[in-house]
Amino acid sequence: MLGEEHSLTHDFPEHIDAINKLTESDPDFVAQVKTYNALDKEIRTLELNGNPIDDDEMHKLKNRRAAMKDDLYDRLVAVT
Repeated sequence: MLGEEHSLTHDFPEHIDAINKLTESDPDFVAQVKTYNALDKEIRTLELNGNPIDDDEMHKLKNRRAAMKDDLYDRLVAVT
């Protein structure tokens, strides 16, 4: 779906406590989330503007976002 939000709190509401704990105690996690959120925002903006980049580039951005989300998820479940 175009423009769909993929923030951690939106996609993993069951891990809100872990997100908050890591946000308060782990600067590396905070930096990773910041980078992830910026990439998610970039993708949503491109989608809402009619994908002004080619499909291959958009695919690369989405794959990068998915890999980053997987890494962040692994960190979340390690805390719980």
